Amino acid sequence: MGWTRREVLVAGAASFGAVANWPVLAGGRRWRGQEAYALPVPQETPASLPLLNCAPAQVDMGDGVLRGVLAYNGMFPGPTWVARQGEWVTTRLVNGLDEPTITHWHGLIVDHANDGGPFLAIPPGGQYDYQFQIRQRAGLNFYHPHPDMLTGKQVAMGLAGAFIVRDAEEDALGLPAQQYEVPLVIRDASFDKSGNLVYNPTSSGFRGKFPLVNGTLNPMLAVDRGVYRLRVLNGSNARVLRLALANGAPFTVIGNDGGLLARPAIVTQVLLGMAERLDLLVDFSALGAGQGVALQCLDARWNLVQFVGSGKVGVSYTPPAVLSAVTALSGPSQPTRTFSFDGMSRINGKVYDIHRIDFTVPFGVTERWRFKTGGNAPHPIHVHGASFQVVSRTGGRGTLYPWEAGWKDTVLLNDKETVDVLIRFDVYRGLYVMHCHQLEHEGSGMMANFEVV
Repeated sequence: MGWTRREVLVAGAASFGAVANWPVLAGGRRWRGQEAYALPVPQETPASLPLLNCAPAQVDMGDGVLRGVLAYNGMFPGPTWVARQGEWVTTRLVNGLDEPTITHWHGLIVDHANDGGPFLAIPPGGQYDYQFQIRQRAGLNFYHPHPDMLTGKQVAMGLAGAFIVRDAEEDALGLPAQQYEVPLVIRDASFDKSGNLVYNPTSSGFRGKFPLVNGTLNPMLAVDRGVYRLRVLNGSNARVLRLALANGAPFTVIGNDGGLLARPAIVTQVLLGMAERLDLLVDFSALGAGQGVALQCLDARWNLVQFVGSGKVGVSYTPPAVLSAVTALSGPSQPTRTFSFDGMSRINGKVYDIHRIDFTVPFGVTERWRFKTGGNAPHPIHVHGASFQVVSRTGGRGTLYPWEAGWKDTVLLNDKETVDVLIRFDVYRGLYVMHCHQLEHEGSGMMANFEVV
């Protein structure tokens, strides 16, 4: 089923100020003159899942039109894993693609055999068994393909999903739960003339023409009068999201990549790099029945989700002054090692070679890593195998932000910036990668192998 020109315009209605008298499409609902579709919450899966099949699929993005994507278990995005600290995760990846793939558990601290790095890619028709224990604190992580030079394509075509870890520390906070805890997997997308996802990167990366949230065009969520916990992932290949509510109301940031912050932080907008995550509390108590407010990406001038008041009474919640015990790493004041992200394809002047080990890291030792760039940012830098703490940013924006506190696995490096992190590998030894999570940069060679010894 192809797109008409009118349907393409409807899909573009998420841009700021777009109001028109379009007809109501099947399954949709009019809100302030726009066509909107119910925001779905991805199906949850427990720690043990017999099969994780990646293959082409036809999916409905809310408007009743079936569109071609790549999907995990036929779902777009893939099923949301939910596991508790200490649980064992088991699954078998089945490659239903016509090219190599492997699945990386982004943010999860696992050994080399379960990390899903590019050296573990399996051929078409191949299988790979995962078995690992959750050995980290609660937080929002995610999973996506990681084959060398094919990651950007496979992610843009739809292969990604959320992975939520829970623990007793988080339980004790009594945070908004069930229908009041909503994952938001945000990404951009482009479509071919038949309405299927298309991957058409430029030299600066893949930036889609339309926003999708939880795989849906122009999503709308009915919200009760109360506090919601929004679990946000930037699943884009190359687009940084500057998030804000249209009415300027504040968010309360309670967590990021590595889980809960030590203390809540109140902000009116956040800058979220590719692969970064946020844990937000938003109070919709002031929204009456039928009243709405949009979550926006200010830089793209997009409305991402329309929150519309249901008129029902929800839950009230005030976070405590102290959320979590986050012990600061103690390490050297000068960099142990420095990494320059050069152009769009090199780290320290080298293009990635899957057979080359670029450096070794001692197990159990806190090091200070310095990230810098000569241009072509943004570079969201992701390290496999450990979380880190961001301790300084000089040049460029010249500051650290509240959502960069606590533990991180990805940090945003902009042009003219130098960012220092403290990092310690103290769970597993083995072979891992570090790379730019602007996925076209990674695919062009901005990645390095290192071994924890």
